[in-house]
Amino acid sequence: MARASTSANRRNEIVAAAIEVFAEIGYYRATTAQVAERASISQPYVYRFFTKESLLVESLAVSWKRIVQAFQAVIESAAPEELETGLIRAYEGIVQSHRSEILLQMQAQTIQEAPIREAMQQGMNEVKDLVENAFVRAGFGDADKKTSDFLARGMLCNVAMAMNMPNMMPIR
Repeated sequence: MARASTSANRRNEIVAAAIEVFAEIGYYRATTAQVAERASISQPYVYRFFTKESLLVESLAVSWKRIVQAFQAVIESAAPEELETGLIRAYEGIVQSHRSEILLQMQAQTIQEAPIREAMQQGMNEVKDLVENAFVRAGFGDADKKTSDFLARGMLCNVAMAMNMPNMMPIR
């Protein structure tokens, strides 16, 4: 049991290192050797768990899961009139505390390899469906438009953060 726990911890450490390395220098420029160095392990140990591509896919899954969990917490606790503001605040918190994950997602939007594209589509669809269903349950008649606007504002916030242009952030 301890060995499985250690492997799971090492796996998580590798993914955390990959998120930072990929966000800093980009997926195509990054190497598994750089990820291994950041995780303080050997490169062959990285390959025990991941290829470079599967490491990016796993990193993206971690970032999408964080957003989904934060949004679910808001959805479960917020009154309908506080739902959108709660979701915005939750996302702002993620942008501040997990900036590298957001930068990673932004980069992955342009990567054409099928597994990476599919990871991005799956994550975005899950967030879209979660938010739209929450807006419907909250009684918003224009839930699809509200969801589209919400996601678009989130993307603008990402760009503003990446470019260090907080004046672009929509005021709410």
